[in-house]
Amino acid sequence: MGFDAYIFDLDGTLLDTLPDLVQLTNKVLQEHGWPLRTSAEVLSFVGDGGLALLRRAAPPEASDEAVQQAFETWEQLYPAYGHRNTRPYPGMPELLETLKARGAKLGVLSNKVDSAVGEVIPRHFPGIFDEARGECAAIPRKPDPAGLQAMLERFGTAPQRAAYLGDSAGDMLTARRAGAFPIGVTWGYQPRAALQEAGAALLVDAPAQILEV
Repeated sequence: MGFDAYIFDLDGTLLDTLPDLVQLTNKVLQEHGWPLRTSAEVLSFVGDGGLALLRRAAPPEASDEAVQQAFETWEQLYPAYGHRNTRPYPGMPELLETLKARGAKLGVLSNKVDSAVGEVIPRHFPGIFDEARGECAAIPRKPDPAGLQAMLERFGTAPQRAAYLGDSAGDMLTARRAGAFPIGVTWGYQPRAALQEAGAALLVDAPAQILEV
C-alpha cells in the first residue's frame, strides 16, 4: 500500500523508556514517602501518560491533590532521570531514515507530557520528525483522536493515506477514530492480544517489516 505519513507513539514504540520510567517513578514515590514499585508493576501502569501512571503507582488512599503534586515533582525530575537508559529499539533509526528518504511525513504523538517529548526526540532522532507532540492543554490524551487529526491536517495528509503505529490498545483506538491505518508493534509494552482486540489492522514484529506495508 504505502502511506504519505507515518505517525508514531513514543514509549514502547520508538524508544524503550521503561528502565527510566521505573527509576523516575520510584524517585517520585520516594520523595513523597510512598512505597516503591517493581519494574513489572510500573510496566502495568504505562500507556496513558505520566499523571495516570502516578495515579496507579500511588497508594490507594492518596488524594487527587497529592497525586497532582507528585506529578509536578515528576516534571521537575524528568530532565535528570528521564533519559539515562532510554534507547531506540533496534532497527528503528534505520526505518525512519528510509521512510524520510522516500518522502514520507513523519510525526510523533505521545501521551507523554509535551515538554518531555520535546526533550527526548531531539536527543535520539535529531532532524528526523516533521512534528513531535505530547499531551498538553491543546492536545488531549489518546485515545482521543484530536491530536492525530490535527497533525494530519497540518501535514496536508488525508487520514486514509496515513498510518499510526503504537504498542498499546489506546494507540489502535486512536488510529481507528482518526480514520488512519492502525499498525501494532509487538516489541513494546502491551501483548499482541490487546492490540488485536483493539482493532490493529496489522501487527509487525520488527521495524523493517513496516517497509513491506
